[in-house]
Amino acid sequence: MNEKIFSLPVTTQISPYISLRQLDELGIVVISHPKVQAAVALQGAQLLAWQPSGAKPVIWLSANTPFKTGQAIRGSVPICWPWFGAVAQPCHGFVRTLPWCLTGHDEDENGVILTFTLKDNEQTYKRWPHAFTLIARFKLGVKCEIELESHGDYQATAALHTYFQIGDIAQIQVAGLGDSYIDKVAGGLPECQTGNLRFIGQTDRVYNQPEALSLITDPALQRTLEVHHHHMSDVIAWNPGVELSCSMPDMTNDGYKTMVCVETGRVSRPLVAAGEQPARLAVTLCSRKNT
Repeated sequence: MNEKIFSLPVTTQISPYISLRQLDELGIVVISHPKVQAAVALQGAQLLAWQPSGAKPVIWLSANTPFKTGQAIRGSVPICWPWFGAVAQPCHGFVRTLPWCLTGHDEDENGVILTFTLKDNEQTYKRWPHAFTLIARFKLGVKCEIELESHGDYQATAALHTYFQIGDIAQIQVAGLGDSYIDKVAGGLPECQTGNLRFIGQTDRVYNQPEALSLITDPALQRTLEVHHHHMSDVIAWNPGVELSCSMPDMTNDGYKTMVCVETGRVSRPLVAAGEQPARLAVTLCSRKNT
């Protein structure tokens, strides 16, 4: 899927390293820089791809996902806001299926910075009765930094729902999650774990006492992914397992084998935006080879 995105014809060359392209019905901002390749969909300000030069793709994107207006993209980094989960419809909020505006860009020898903005409108008021301005910033280079800044007067739950490309889910370990979590597969029961998370079947956990750094060890791809969480209260770990994967039309039957979600979230303690004090949620991603 990454190769398809980077081979799309250019519709507008925004700057030497930034171009606008079209993937089915969606506009895609594509970064081709000596230090990094990346892509962000205008719909949802959703990071579709990021890989430092010489590195394997870090972000997972389903081969079956549609790129249709108003339909959620399966994979990549959806911005879940102003609610997380199925507490209201659509699941994970509505901003990931709305068009955002590219309102700023910059580039230098180290990479590219993109800024996207979304404001309340008649469509959003039908789903959520609050005025808001959201700003999503992406600093893309040998590291990937994503920040969501939300302005207004309200509380909201949120997540940067990052899907990572992995070699084999059966070999994955995730460290730094803490030992206390809510098990959504078991109906929301509180549970404890000892040691690193390993994935056996469907997994959907909200860790409410996580460390600021999660480490995803991937022996098959011979790398460790660092996930640095900022302004979070929770880290969510998700893999659909074989049965759920087979039931999802926007995922291949074996899609669960090569993806894992480790998400930066505010679930147990909602974001609070008030007056001149915006709420923030951010994550920094790094990829390093195992030695």
